Amino acid sequence: MALKDQIQSIIKGEVLDDQQTLNTYSKDASIFIIKPQLVVFPKDSEDIKALVKYINENPEQNLSLTPRAAATCMSGGPLNDSIILDMTKYFNSVLEVGDNFARTQPGVFYRDFEKKTLEKGLILPCYTSSREICTVGGMVGNNAAGEKSLSFGQTEKWVRKLKVILSDGNEYEIYPIDKNVLSNKVSQNNLEGEIYKKISELINENLELIKSSQPHTSKNSTGYYLWKVSDEQTFDLTKLIVGSQGTLGIVTEIEFQLIKPKPQTAMLEIELQNLEKLDQIVNTVLEFKPESFECFDDATLKAATKYIGEIAKDFKKTHGFEVYLKILPEYLMSLAGQLPKLILIAEFTGENEGEEIDLAQKAKEALTKFNIHLRVIHSNDEEKYWIIRRDSFNILRHHSGENMRTAPFIDDIIISPKDLPQFLPRLQELLKQYEGKIIYTIAGHIGNGNFHIIPLMNFSDENIRSLIPEISEKVFNLVFEFKGSMAAEHNDGLVRGPYLPKMYGEQMYQLFKEVKEIFDPKKIFNPHKKTDATIKYSMDHLDHGVKLKEVEDYAATPKPT
Repeated sequence: MALKDQIQSIIKGEVLDDQQTLNTYSKDASIFIIKPQLVVFPKDSEDIKALVKYINENPEQNLSLTPRAAATCMSGGPLNDSIILDMTKYFNSVLEVGDNFARTQPGVFYRDFEKKTLEKGLILPCYTSSREICTVGGMVGNNAAGEKSLSFGQTEKWVRKLKVILSDGNEYEIYPIDKNVLSNKVSQNNLEGEIYKKISELINENLELIKSSQPHTSKNSTGYYLWKVSDEQTFDLTKLIVGSQGTLGIVTEIEFQLIKPKPQTAMLEIELQNLEKLDQIVNTVLEFKPESFECFDDATLKAATKYIGEIAKDFKKTHGFEVYLKILPEYLMSLAGQLPKLILIAEFTGENEGEEIDLAQKAKEALTKFNIHLRVIHSNDEEKYWIIRRDSFNILRHHSGENMRTAPFIDDIIISPKDLPQFLPRLQELLKQYEGKIIYTIAGHIGNGNFHIIPLMNFSDENIRSLIPEISEKVFNLVFEFKGSMAAEHNDGLVRGPYLPKMYGEQMYQLFKEVKEIFDPKKIFNPHKKTDATIKYSMDHLDHGVKLKEVEDYAATPKPT
């Protein structure tokens, strides 16, 4: 019996292996391509349990499972040559929205999740710039974050409880437990008890190494977060599941903590013609505690003005014409070659009208000594800046030019903002070595010291492709000098997994391998990520094609019925 038929006989959901489906599921938003054997649309948790048990009972088939949702991952996280689980068709319900929380399935698109939570005036503040096309499950898998991360951190901070199918094929609820309850957990005679026991021992025996290995950054989505599992009161295994990219188990339900956003907003726009005093400007703004502090460069702004019509579509339909008027000044500046080198946007919020304007004005006054362009913007006029910032990657993806494509591989570096004056000149000097070979844009969360550097590269040229590991190693080594992280939000996947030993050191990397062994001894969950990633495997699976049409259209594609 063919594998498809064997799998179909044990589950209720659909199993597909036609070439069109396999080709579509070979790609995400990364630079990689891996064709799976099957794509499965599990109908419920029982289907996933049956799949896990089947794989355990048939080791000779060498099968594995990789969960996938919206395919917006830029690291290759949801790619696998075995079985892909598409969670968007059936695991797509918001189950409950309470006074300060929501229970949801992982295949729910964030845009739909937020519509439900806003009915109660609530939001999940770790939403990403890809909020219109990503899912909440992908956010959990990557430990994602976005423009509000300066104030509200990453996804892991907002996860209260998870349901996870582990490698024994059973579903467990995982949530923070009291240290007194931990003794009961470790005495259980099942996989859950074994995991609690072994992870607790691993942390206690290696506490100093674990603490000293944590990056000196406000965000990090690399490795497994052993330093966050245990404190004086609680033991929380959700800190290992969040950001694990499906390598430790399959998440089937999520309970999020939610907040009421402050109603009043004002933006301080800062235009820089050079980066000489960037660190001083950033740290001055941070003194006034903006809720968000973002940036994008002249290349991003130039692309936005060039494709003004497409950006207009992202505005509310009733304001379609207004976008032309709003971006007209930047468009004229672009034509005249007068765009600023970097635009910073700091958003201030308040409960009562006037609080936000007061903060923005105070920050503006403190910056006047730098002799730079400053402007305080209120409410509706902020929208164009957020759209340009949020859409920067998609603008590049869709309009990279003939034989060129976006190549996210140094796309998520982060260092402490205090290190900007030493770090940025060295980064710029490093990238200058590759002028004429790559074109790149910079955007990101300047308040966190988190930069999204997206090169444009000719992937049809083998010599250009071969630069990827060379540039990666140089940039990451520089980041590691400052005790930074190679991924603040986008995780490891195929693109950064091979560099984990260099980032954390061999001893800490061995602890990560122990975590994987404890949760997944037969290695059935999402192989070649985290602890078994290699540069050779990743480079062998580079996508030489230029366009990613299947992935770009994925979020709008009806799933099989």
